Amino acid sequence: MEKILLVGLVVAGLILGTHANEYLDFNVTEIDRIEELEFGFSKYSSNLNPLLVGLTLIRGADSGAVCLDGTLPGYHLHRGHGSGANSWLIQLEGGGWCNNIRTCVYRKKTRRGSSNYMEKQLLFTGILSDKAQENPDFFNWNRVKLRYCDGASFSGDGQNQAAQLQFRGERIWRAAIDELKANGMRYANQALLSGCSAGGLAAILRCDEFRNLFPGTTKVKCLSDAGLFLDTADVSGGRTIRNLYNGIVELQSVKNNLPRICTNHLDPTSCFFPQNLISQMKTPLFIVNAAYDTWQIQSSIAPTSADPSGFWHDCRLNHDKCTPAQMRFLQGFRDQMLRVVRGFSMSRQNGLFINSCFAHCQTERQDTWFADDSPVIRKKAVAIAVGDWYFDRAEVKLVDCPYPCDKSCHNLVFR
Repeated sequence: MEKILLVGLVVAGLILGTHANEYLDFNVTEIDRIEELEFGFSKYSSNLNPLLVGLTLIRGADSGAVCLDGTLPGYHLHRGHGSGANSWLIQLEGGGWCNNIRTCVYRKKTRRGSSNYMEKQLLFTGILSDKAQENPDFFNWNRVKLRYCDGASFSGDGQNQAAQLQFRGERIWRAAIDELKANGMRYANQALLSGCSAGGLAAILRCDEFRNLFPGTTKVKCLSDAGLFLDTADVSGGRTIRNLYNGIVELQSVKNNLPRICTNHLDPTSCFFPQNLISQMKTPLFIVNAAYDTWQIQSSIAPTSADPSGFWHDCRLNHDKCTPAQMRFLQGFRDQMLRVVRGFSMSRQNGLFINSCFAHCQTERQDTWFADDSPVIRKKAVAIAVGDWYFDRAEVKLVDCPYPCDKSCHNLVFR
């Protein structure tokens, strides 16, 4: 039976207008709250002995590895044990982007831009859980949550002195990896780089580089959850997300940190889109994505900037209120997603879980990762699909039938 999860939106004080910067304020503030509700604090996890993991700051400021405001970046590490003592899972935190001075200045006063505002402890649930009944394949691994405080998916390397902004995502990534290697990751016999949303994009961007950190004998794979952001037109025919990405790449000097296999034939902004990367990657990759990704519906396909009349307002918040014409438009988005992964899925080493749900990020929340009523495709939950793929128990290429056929979804409805 389909499960509906109500997500409250606090919009007091925000003017959601038709100008790009007003939309982008929504992108980095309101969506930040959405992601927080979706997976940052999972109230759907087991309340039995919840695992809270402390924040460790990375003392790598000498290398310039700092958050937007110049504070130290950080991570949360829970040590593995037993058969997982030499296995490592690195989860890259998500949380939108900032693409201009105004939105980055706002962001540096939040946990997405400064460790001063980060939670000192995080709840580890879903793929980060330490309980076998909640996370059957990775519960006893060394599990790391790398905090996201740069606003460019761990990829920028620049600064704006006038605004006192540091765009050092690439240095944060390197400093974190160096510290984790010193803490034992260099001895890993198994490793998985994962991430959700902006972190899912980062996992794709960094995947082959991550593979090269280890000897050939180490089993290394990557997982992107809700990171398949499509280069698609919005409902007005505009290119909202391409304009957003272009701003990020330009402002934060991302160009030189993008995979060369892409930038040697495409422009840098195109190389920030996963669809231009995934088929060229050497390292095995698993993609988890909702076919009707709620972030992309609200911020890329039908943002308020592209819908000044408010025609999409109700549909944007609740799929049950979409007209037949709007649903046809969203089915076209799903069709585009399936075309994007077609070549990628032909490789035996890659994996796929595309469910026909209105959701965003399904690996960190316990109810969507592995629970009695988790979303499934062909009776397989996300956790089992990822585990079967990682450990080569089965080839996993799971693509759902179109909405509304899947009754196992945990659909998000906003109000």
